[in-house]
Amino acid sequence: MEITKDNIADWLKKLQYSICQSLEAEDGLAKFKEENWIREEGGGGRSCVIEQGNVIEKGGVMFSAVSGQTPDFLFKEKEHSISAINSIKETTFFATGVSIVIHPKNPFVPIIHMNIRYFEMSNGTKWLGGGIDLTPHYIFDEDARFFHKQLKAVCDKHHPDYYPKFKKWADDYFYITHRKETRGIGGIFFDRLHENECLNFEKNFAFWQDVGETFAPIYVTFMNKYKNKKFNDENKQWQLLRRGRYVEFNLVYDKGTKFGLETNGRIESILMSLPASASWVYDFKPKQHSEEQNTLDKLKKGFNWI
Repeated sequence: MEITKDNIADWLKKLQYSICQSLEAEDGLAKFKEENWIREEGGGGRSCVIEQGNVIEKGGVMFSAVSGQTPDFLFKEKEHSISAINSIKETTFFATGVSIVIHPKNPFVPIIHMNIRYFEMSNGTKWLGGGIDLTPHYIFDEDARFFHKQLKAVCDKHHPDYYPKFKKWADDYFYITHRKETRGIGGIFFDRLHENECLNFEKNFAFWQDVGETFAPIYVTFMNKYKNKKFNDENKQWQLLRRGRYVEFNLVYDKGTKFGLETNGRIESILMSLPASASWVYDFKPKQHSEEQNTLDKLKKGFNWI
């Protein structure tokens, strides 16, 4: 495939449909509802949302391809000279990507997020970004090892430095600073790939595609493993509290949320990542030696899962 912005967008649309089909098949009840939308400033997207299934309570697989005047906030004065910033302000941009968040019904099925995106400007600047991270309501070491081994295999296929570098990047990025805890067990995260890495664009693009294609097999495994596991009211309340932490991160720190809001994106698509329900309990303390406390103890940066 020739690597042009149009071909990248077409590939992402096909990935969106493929992931939706995999999730529907494993859920066994709910179907994705599709909505096409247009952005007034340029471009648009296709939102695929699933709700009240056997396994998935709320989820979205969102595609967008937007364009327009390059937003100032992408570039900081400390990173660019004034003349470079003024030059950038005169450029246009094109950005396309697929973003996914799945909130399950069963507290033992984890929340998962993936985003892969491509960005280019009319001055020739271009890069790839994305990653996958997992947010279990209950952390089980076996599952964490499986998840990270799958991501490491994808990274190692392309470059031996990618997994340790991008794993650390995820630990640092998916961190709730005001809580001093990670959002979950991390995963991999990378941004501006091509500007910062030693591989050429074509090789990094192949890596980027492999990251996108590894999402469905990983998450279907977790859906299948835990969808029939029994849970009680205490487990459900804990799930709602952990969802609250997820909301805090997405509204305060997430770059994708900020980009969407700053570029006048479609608000329903931007806030698709939020769960249908969440909870905040004042100064909640889990029982000592409980599974809840075990999970909190492992929400740390630099945890070696492999």
